[in-house]
Amino acid sequence: MVSVVSRQDHAVVKPYWELTFDSDGDVDAAQRGRLLSGAERERVTDLLVFAHGWNNDLRTARDLYRRFYTPFARLAGTGVRLGYVGVLWPAIRFPDEPIPDFEPSATPRAATPAPAADPADPDDPDGAALDEATRHLLARVFSGPQDAARVDRLGLLLQERSEVRSRLDEFVRIVRDLVAVREPSPAHEFGHDIGGGEPAMLTDDAVEVCEVFLAMLENREGRQVLGGVPGRLWRGAKEVLRQATYYAMKRRAGAIGQVGLGPALGLLARDVPDLRVHLVGHSFGARLVSYAVHGMPAGVRCVKSVTLLQGAFSHYAFSARLPHDRSHGGALHGVPRRIDGPLVCCYSRHDDALGRLYPLASKLAGDSAGFLGLWERWGALGFDGIKAVDGAVGVRLGAALPARGCVSVDASAVVRRGGAPNGAHSDICHEELARAVCAAGRIALAAG
Repeated sequence: MVSVVSRQDHAVVKPYWELTFDSDGDVDAAQRGRLLSGAERERVTDLLVFAHGWNNDLRTARDLYRRFYTPFARLAGTGVRLGYVGVLWPAIRFPDEPIPDFEPSATPRAATPAPAADPADPDDPDGAALDEATRHLLARVFSGPQDAARVDRLGLLLQERSEVRSRLDEFVRIVRDLVAVREPSPAHEFGHDIGGGEPAMLTDDAVEVCEVFLAMLENREGRQVLGGVPGRLWRGAKEVLRQATYYAMKRRAGAIGQVGLGPALGLLARDVPDLRVHLVGHSFGARLVSYAVHGMPAGVRCVKSVTLLQGAFSHYAFSARLPHDRSHGGALHGVPRRIDGPLVCCYSRHDDALGRLYPLASKLAGDSAGFLGLWERWGALGFDGIKAVDGAVGVRLGAALPARGCVSVDASAVVRRGGAPNGAHSDICHEELARAVCAAGRIALAAG
């Protein structure tokens, strides 16, 4: 059984490896080599592979992995030798969002922190400005020949907050140019979970898109929505930038999973044939590990379970037939058959990022339903579970899990803490969720 030791009051999970991928899905070959040789040398029986969601730095990702992995050593039974992998990939979290507190707690949601934006700031009463940290981050993530100038122009427009409509049109146009996929990036193929085309926020009338996002933000905060007040619309414009940026990360997660992690799992199965692999993903990381299964070489059966924590992709992604379009299915509809065990989706109704803003950001242009039925058609599985999959079941957290197929687990009882704008989206470091991973992977537990 693997131990967790203490070093300067920080638990260190061992044996631990990292796999780092660039934006095109290319893996750090030296790290991959260390994992392949190390898993065999350490005689690992069960390898946990965790992919983070949006974040800005290695420290945040490593802190998440350390805290989430800590309970496993004392949970695992005799004869189980666990190994741990942290997947590192270039994602983004806007600096004005609170840094996720991954520490488990029984604190009720009512006691969660206030929004990071300061509504009393006289220079930015609506929290619409683009601070220097966000500018720097965007310039680092989007590094095309014209992207630095685009980011500077976006910052200037948000600072001015002009009441001239053409300025809002210009802002949204620049956002669309910023997140556009460049050739020959593999991300072209990985933007959609249930249908082709760009989301409406990247194609529809700019002012209307800003109005919709502003309305959702202010409804969430209990404010009265005043409609087309020009100055206030810039707060909606900043949310368009945030959601469009996250959409680009969503595409990236799919590409890295399919062309990066999937083939790496194939090599692992070849070199350590008896190893049992358990994939875990949070937010866009849940999309990454799902696409990794899709990208494994034919015949590979090393993945014994997949656990999705607050998955930021469509609840129809695994469906063979969409309820609103029976001629099409989800992009990942064949994935559960490639897992030698269950695909478990843990979801929470307290996840505001997925319950409120995700459907708006995902709605496709030309959707005839408009905003009627928005949450049903464009909802995320991290908010309400897997939908429209034959044989899928729903269970409460802690209940027995089936040996195969899709399972939705309502984790709202523990995934419940978090302030604006994302709610409980990052409240995932709980022993109950670690036990769910063990149950999904049929990892024997210690007595008592």
